[in-house]
Amino acid sequence: MHTLHSNTQTKEQKYIELLPQLQALFEGEDDRIANFANCCAALKEVFGFWWVGFYFIKNNQLVLGPFQGPIACTRIAFGKGVCGNSWKTKETIVVDDVSKFDGHIACSSQSKSEIVIPILSNNEVIAVLDIDSENLNCFDEIDKKYLENIVSLLNK
Repeated sequence: MHTLHSNTQTKEQKYIELLPQLQALFEGEDDRIANFANCCAALKEVFGFWWVGFYFIKNNQLVLGPFQGPIACTRIAFGKGVCGNSWKTKETIVVDDVSKFDGHIACSSQSKSEIVIPILSNNEVIAVLDIDSENLNCFDEIDKKYLENIVSLLNK
């Protein structure tokens, strides 16, 4: 990523600028782990999120994959926490205040808000993208729209 992001850019402008860069990065590489790792780095670099990472479904649980940020929970059960609920519902979940999310798994007390995007293949969740912020109300429809777009690029 050779982009210098100014603080005057809106969140949406940052996503619009990032999308084609990620697409070009992913198109030249067929290793899923490499692409997921670069995706984490790019999102953390551009937006400064507290934690960005992937969990892969293995043996009927979510297992930690590439991430950027502090140490994380290694395994998450189906239907548990925000990640497990996103897996169960096959839908993106935006949580403005994790302390108000029933069953939230507190991997870090620093995490205040969260967004989780499921990655589907043949209508089955194969992984989730999990992003945490140390600020309340960090994520909205703009994040949902563009992160779902990024996930679709990863899943080609």
